[in-house]
Amino acid sequence: MLVVAILASFVSFLDGTVVNVALPAIADELGGPGAAGLSLQQWVVDGYLVTLGSLILVAGSLSDVHGRKRVLGLGLVGFAVASALCALAPTGPVLVVARMLQGVAGALLVPSSLALIISTFDGEAQGRAIGRWTAWTGTAMIVGPFVGGGLVDLASWRWVFWINLPVVVVTLVLLRKVPSPEAAVAGRRVDVPGAVLAAVGLAAAVFGLIERIWPAVVAGGVLLVVFVLWERRARDPMLPLRLFAARNFAWGNVATFAVYGALSLGGFVLTLFLQQVAGYSATAAGVAQLPTTIAMLALSTRFGTLAGRYGARWFMTIGPVVAGVGYLLMLTMDESADYLTQVLPGLLVFGLGLSITVAPLTAAILGAAPTADAGIASAVNNAVSRVAGLVTVALVGVIVGGTLDVDSFHRALIVTAGLLVAGGLVSLAGIRDPRRSAGDRAVTGAA
Repeated sequence: MLVVAILASFVSFLDGTVVNVALPAIADELGGPGAAGLSLQQWVVDGYLVTLGSLILVAGSLSDVHGRKRVLGLGLVGFAVASALCALAPTGPVLVVARMLQGVAGALLVPSSLALIISTFDGEAQGRAIGRWTAWTGTAMIVGPFVGGGLVDLASWRWVFWINLPVVVVTLVLLRKVPSPEAAVAGRRVDVPGAVLAAVGLAAAVFGLIERIWPAVVAGGVLLVVFVLWERRARDPMLPLRLFAARNFAWGNVATFAVYGALSLGGFVLTLFLQQVAGYSATAAGVAQLPTTIAMLALSTRFGTLAGRYGARWFMTIGPVVAGVGYLLMLTMDESADYLTQVLPGLLVFGLGLSITVAPLTAAILGAAPTADAGIASAVNNAVSRVAGLVTVALVGVIVGGTLDVDSFHRALIVTAGLLVAGGLVSLAGIRDPRRSAGDRAVTGAA
């Protein structure tokens, strides 16, 4: 069952980043020169994130109303169909629409897979299962550029989408063997007004940011404010605002917005710069970022254990600052982007900072929510991270001025570092470590 939950979410998170290294090839075939090509690249990323981020919460309600296994299966089938449409897209607009459909299906996967875990496991076993789910979905986001680069260079950018189909088929086969853990929850309703307000508000704001149509940004902002007001009075809200009464949950999600917004912005711009300015192949651009993946795999569990022993606050403070320093080190990069002297040092420091950050951040947020709300708490945190990436990628055109060169790349690096440092400062100000008993302190001291 845990394998099914991990695979279902893995393919959704992988697709959020695997496309990045394919963007130059997509723009060459379906886009246009200069700003037109950059706009298409932004929409290919944000078309997916806007539907995923706005619907991931209401999908949790759908799984409760209609059954988690059924919704998960529907999401997998929809994801396969949308992936095929992406691979076959003849034009840029068709690809963007297919990516939006892919995001809709992806939104059904994450909360349903989490709900399966929560309804199957209890106590410490549940915590371990959620930890493994988080580790694998985080890894999917990090290995995406490497996988995508190989597919683009060895075959075509279209294989970035075709590769989803065998994973979905395997997951569907395994899902058939999983017993339905529960019947539909009586009395639950789908928050349709909330879903519409969130989706339209995000879409309008992102459209305005990418195309620089400021009235659309304002209209989107107004709709999002109305969405929050609606959630306060909705009988069965897709965003339970009561969760934010927990200090660490509220501040942890603010930190998540800053940190994951930085990750999306930095990864997007760095991948494009290495290919379009420095002349790296898609594979080389993906391989170049492997040190971050290796650092995460090697160190995340260790820092998660330490945070469990000493508390998450200082790890969440120091980690993002160290990661920000990593991006500042890349300010030495010029058109050559010499890997050993200009790229690798910054990526190593960034990988260390990210390893210090991610597991403690997840633990602090989930630990602040009641056990019964672990699924929705994780869904909220995932939605916050996707919306953060959605907003920062939409702002790329504003930050780089429509043309990616050394100067505009350096501006993006500074903004990325600033967001990471802000995430650390937010954690310092807001996160509080639970008080431990004298017995806990004695055990820690003995360890």
